[in-house]
Amino acid sequence: MLNRIKKRWNIKSNFQLYVILIVFAVTGFSTVYVRKLIFTLLGITQDHSLWFKVPLYILVIIPTYQILLLIVGTIFGQFKFAWEFEKKMLSHLINLKKR
Repeated sequence: MLNRIKKRWNIKSNFQLYVILIVFAVTGFSTVYVRKLIFTLLGITQDHSLWFKVPLYILVIIPTYQILLLIVGTIFGQFKFAWEFEKKMLSHLINLKKR
């Protein structure tokens, strides 16, 4: 399984794969933390309707994740991988919009 991921992501070593997986974990955790912070600053609580929170959640999560992935990837020395991953992810989002 790890070899398939390494081949798909064009990674040569297991160490780099582990670092990238750590980058994704830190980015995901950080995104959730930032979302909670933003919702708290905006005064959004559990009492608000899901119809209000879900679109706002999407508007906060997508750009936050993109930015944090580049920052965390850079800190861990994986900017090139993070940048290529970002471009691929954004192209998928744009293609969904065109459909």
